Order: sequence, then C-alpha cells, then structure tokens
Amino acid sequence: MKLVGSLVMGVGALMCITLFTVERAYAGENDPPIKCTLETLNGQYLVAGNGMLIPPVPLFSIPAGAPPSVTAVAAYSIYNGDGTGTDYVTFTVDGVIAANGPTPTTYTLNTDCTGTRTVVNGPHFNIFVAIDGSALTEVSTDQGFAVSTFDRRAGSER
Repeated sequence: MKLVGSLVMGVGALMCITLFTVERAYAGENDPPIKCTLETLNGQYLVAGNGMLIPPVPLFSIPAGAPPSVTAVAAYSIYNGDGTGTDYVTFTVDGVIAANGPTPTTYTLNTDCTGTRTVVNGPHFNIFVAIDGSALTEVSTDQGFAVSTFDRRAGSER
C-alpha cells in the first residue's frame, strides 16, 4: 500500500511540473503576421490637421526671414487601393484660404504599414497606416512645412 501511495504522489508531482512548464498556445498566435499593401488604403478618409510654415519654405517660395505662419487643413482623401488618389482640401495659412479643391495624389505602402504620400506638384508626407486600413497619420517631410494630420476612413471600403 505504501508503494502505491508513493507511486501516486510521484505521478501527481510529475503531472504538476509538466502542467506548469508546458507553454500554452493561444488561438491565432501562429498565424502569419498581417501585412499592409497598396490595397490597405481604399475609400474615403476624413482629414484634420494643423501646423506651421517656418521659413524658409522652398515648397511655397517663402524666403528665410519671413514670419512663421499658422496652418490648418480640413479635407477628405480618396485612396483607390492602387497607389493613386485624390485630395479634396481646404488649406489655410494664418486664417486665409491658400488651397482649395481636388488634387491628385500618389502613395507607397510598405508591408510594415509605413509609406509615403505625395500631393502632385505639392507637399510630401511620411504615412503610418493602421493594419486594417481604418486610419492613418501623416507628417510633412518638406523643409519648413511643419504639418501633420490624422485621417480616418469614412464609411466602408469602396
């Protein structure tokens, strides 16, 4: 009887050690990572942002020594899912409308959901995209054009 009791205690101890040392698996943990593609950005995105023009600003031919200006932007962007799109923007400088209307854009998107966006004949941005494409942030990369925006998809994908 003592032998059976010792055997049961030994098996019980071994089971406890095994249960606490085995790595647990969770649903989806071995799935391949989701990656961004050009198609990740697709549809209409509402845009809001602000910033400053800090001379010199070659993009807008503002020379060194000019006073800084406050900027604001409200817009929506259409992403076609193929690296092209259109911005419908109202951009103000010190409260005065400086740009208004539709403008074509292009964009790149890396698998890590970072990329670039260019307004044709206009500013350049680095973009950071939510993995599901529901939103993005961007910051201008042009000298003196210190502007950032937050963009959120409006409605469903096209």
